[in-house]
Amino acid sequence: MVETGSGEVRTSLAVVAEDGGGDQAPCVAVAGATGFIGRAVVAELVRRGIPVIALTRSPARAAGRLPAGVEARRADAASPSALAGSLYGADALVIALAFENSPMENPKKGRTFEAVDAAGTERLVAEAARAGVKRVVYLSGAGAAPDALRHWFRAKWRAEEAVRDSGLTWTILRPTWIYGPGDVALNRFVGFSRYLPFVPVIGDGKQALAPVFIDDVACLVADALVEPAAANRVLEVGGPETMTMNDVIRRALRVAGRRRPLLHAPAGLMKLAARVARYLPGPPLTPDAVDFIGQPATVDTVPLLALLPRRLTPLEEGLATYLAPGAKPRPKAS
Repeated sequence: MVETGSGEVRTSLAVVAEDGGGDQAPCVAVAGATGFIGRAVVAELVRRGIPVIALTRSPARAAGRLPAGVEARRADAASPSALAGSLYGADALVIALAFENSPMENPKKGRTFEAVDAAGTERLVAEAARAGVKRVVYLSGAGAAPDALRHWFRAKWRAEEAVRDSGLTWTILRPTWIYGPGDVALNRFVGFSRYLPFVPVIGDGKQALAPVFIDDVACLVADALVEPAAANRVLEVGGPETMTMNDVIRRALRVAGRRRPLLHAPAGLMKLAARVARYLPGPPLTPDAVDFIGQPATVDTVPLLALLPRRLTPLEEGLATYLAPGAKPRPKAS
């Protein structure tokens, strides 16, 4: 049994059971299970008593980073043959793919939004259909659209289309900026404050954001798997507050007990520097990543909360769980 955000206690993966899952405990496969979002989803499903299959390219390496009892299976969304048989016995699939060092793409190594988010999702849903998976929850992104200005949103849309056309029961969640232990965005700014007398910020820092806590995202994914009303719906996911990037960084610094001024660098200048840096063996930034970091990220959560009622965590409350002095260390994604 699990408790949904509304407080209602329901059988695990009730939707799957209603579709003929029988008495056997439904099982959820998680693609991207060792990433920032995937690990949180796995932990939440385990907390709810749901059997989990973690899809990973290296089960041996992942074993020590997953909760006890989670089955790690070798799978690689880079090719259909590397996915064959990986979803055997799974009743539902959560797709939380992300390539290493995202959003900084590396085409030579296949680390791009098109190769991973789009093509990888297409391969996963095709394998899910072959394996008899009944339900899929896909973690997309706020801004996904076929005619989006940025190619990463077009790649997310392509992935969404694969999910919608899969023949499975689906839910698409479009989160805004997700923060939490192990994120590579907000934590990077906090990290600067450990060895710099200031925190560098690309652009003016005035873009509007609605940051959402990783624990909330994980809970909403789990809720979407059991809530019939979430079937075949696209839902935007964000936090309860909208603020500027400057405000987000300042609050994080305050929670961490650090006082640092923000030093803003023009986005155009940073893109120029990134064009030069891309020829380095491990470029710290790419021109597209500059645009990615500087984009606004706001959403309408009214439809989400109408279907999946849940208290969303205020920014400072979420930050305090891992940034505040004396906060208990939490496992980081890798």
